[in-house]
Amino acid sequence: MIATPQTKTYTPEEYLNLETQSETKNEYRNGEIIPMAGGTINHNKIALNFCRKFPLTIDGQDYEVYHADVRLWVPRYNIYTYPDVMVLAGEPIYQENRTDTVINPKLVVEVLSDSTRNYDRAQKFLYYRSINSFQEYILIDQYSFHVEQFSKTENGKWLLTEYEDADDQLTLESVNYTLPLKDIYERVSFHNPPDHEPTSGTLL
Repeated sequence: MIATPQTKTYTPEEYLNLETQSETKNEYRNGEIIPMAGGTINHNKIALNFCRKFPLTIDGQDYEVYHADVRLWVPRYNIYTYPDVMVLAGEPIYQENRTDTVINPKLVVEVLSDSTRNYDRAQKFLYYRSINSFQEYILIDQYSFHVEQFSKTENGKWLLTEYEDADDQLTLESVNYTLPLKDIYERVSFHNPPDHEPTSGTLL
């Protein structure tokens, strides 16, 4: 009889200790440590464009905007992950006083790649929806003008709005702010094919 290889599992504490020593970012999924895919130039530009354009104060309300390096803890699913962009209303709430891990995003942005788009749309969205403060999810394609906006309605339903033209205006529902697609895609080139994307550490 051939023994089935066992996947090594880690406690959250073990993961956090390993992550502080790691040169690359890794996601934690209920005991498993998953290397995160490397980003492309387009991926980086789009996420930074969103961060640069988003104001820190709107209608007298202060916001915090984080890009990629701040970790998110999702307690219901025992998940640690690094959203491409997180917007928090007011002060960040840290997980057990860890200043590198927050638990209260209001809006999350993910830049889609071929290797992660299915995960971002399905499992990851499920994880995010378990967070009480989470009200809006923005998925941005890096290969063409295409933005998917999922906003939580007053009765708890999630409404999808799509934008597919450079002249479209992304009107956020959780925050009183509108962002033109041409600003999100500023200096982004669509000439590089998706198969030039890094493959090491690809998420399933």
